[in-house]
Amino acid sequence: MSNNGSLENLFKLQENNTDVKTEVIAGFTTFMTMAYIIFVNPAILSDAGMPFDGVFIATIMGAILGTMAMALLSNYPFALASGMGLNAFFAYSVVIGMGVSWQTALGIIFLEGIVFIILSVTPVREMIVNSIPMALKTGISTGIGLFIAFIGLQNAGIVVNNDATLVAMGSVLEGPGLVALVGLIITGILHAKKVKGALLWGILASTAFGWINGVTPAFNGIVAMPRMSDWSGVLFQLDIGSALNVGMFGVILSFLFVDMFDTAGTLVGVSQQAGYIDENGDLPKASKALLADAIGTTGGALFGTSTVTTYVESASGVAEGGRTGLTGVVVSILFFLSLFFKPLIGIVPGAATAPALIIVGTMMMTNITKLDWDDFTEILPAFVAMIAMPLTYSISNGIALGFIVYPIVKLFTGKGKDVHWLVYLLGVVFVFYFVVH
Repeated sequence: MSNNGSLENLFKLQENNTDVKTEVIAGFTTFMTMAYIIFVNPAILSDAGMPFDGVFIATIMGAILGTMAMALLSNYPFALASGMGLNAFFAYSVVIGMGVSWQTALGIIFLEGIVFIILSVTPVREMIVNSIPMALKTGISTGIGLFIAFIGLQNAGIVVNNDATLVAMGSVLEGPGLVALVGLIITGILHAKKVKGALLWGILASTAFGWINGVTPAFNGIVAMPRMSDWSGVLFQLDIGSALNVGMFGVILSFLFVDMFDTAGTLVGVSQQAGYIDENGDLPKASKALLADAIGTTGGALFGTSTVTTYVESASGVAEGGRTGLTGVVVSILFFLSLFFKPLIGIVPGAATAPALIIVGTMMMTNITKLDWDDFTEILPAFVAMIAMPLTYSISNGIALGFIVYPIVKLFTGKGKDVHWLVYLLGVVFVFYFVVH
């Protein structure tokens, strides 16, 4: 009784119309829907040259830190982990595309986190989040979904390079392509039937199917103690000195905007489902939620992982009735327990995680229904933002183009007064971003 009383005092369960059992179930549900990040994040960052084993531990530790910070600071049931899309931006756009070392990229993320901590304890970041037009929030989140799905199709070998047409269809009847296709169908059916943890079960089913055609490597145990020597390969390996180089300004700006608006879109989207958005369209305690997000990003960089951000899969726990930070505490405990199952996780091939990327992209695409399809000044900027992301292989390009197009179209169609002054300012900043990029 005293334990329940302590939890009541800490998380205000009755005030939020919930109880311990509901919060625990919600925590399990959220974890099951986002646990794929344990598989996917090390695979993506290892493409950038980072050691898989070290990133595995860093991913889990970053998720624990960010989610616990969110639970205790804001009392929202939002879970955090290394962001999909943001990790792709880290690996493919910055490290591989721009030739920046992963140590320097981690340094940039650390600096970004420090800036966000400063902005979050002042009204600045909350004001920016609440000023973003819903059309652009929708375009950004949808575009990230398209980008994630595109990467999943590439990882599966379903979409391949073609010098004449840029992209072409790969093999889907053998090897990794077949594993991903079968996994996509299984995961899609499970998700459609609202099976809890459909993404995770789909990954496991794809991995099992991979044994049939030799894509999945040999089974080698289930439980193993995490080794500090594995984590040391990425722990505190960030290079802040190189990140402070003047030539890195454009990259820092990219990370700042990508993280800021990715987080904003997720917070707004999940908060709408939870009923947190007030009558003015603002999110109460937004500054505390953003501070937790910034702490996760800063700590994640120290731990050795890409930007830690609020997860849209938190919506699954909210749908199960999760309404307080107790949901996040449960998620954190489950992430900690997952540290000890690395041998089992290590056999999962990239083709088995590709369906999760495609399904997450599909879920993020559903945000497109929030657009006002009768107002072309809303549709065009949103479309430009969303389509530019996968086609230019850059989240920041999509965001920048959306913010440039939106105020101009509004201004020259007589709707300029409807645009917040901050949006005009951000449009100018993004023009500058293209000039220096």
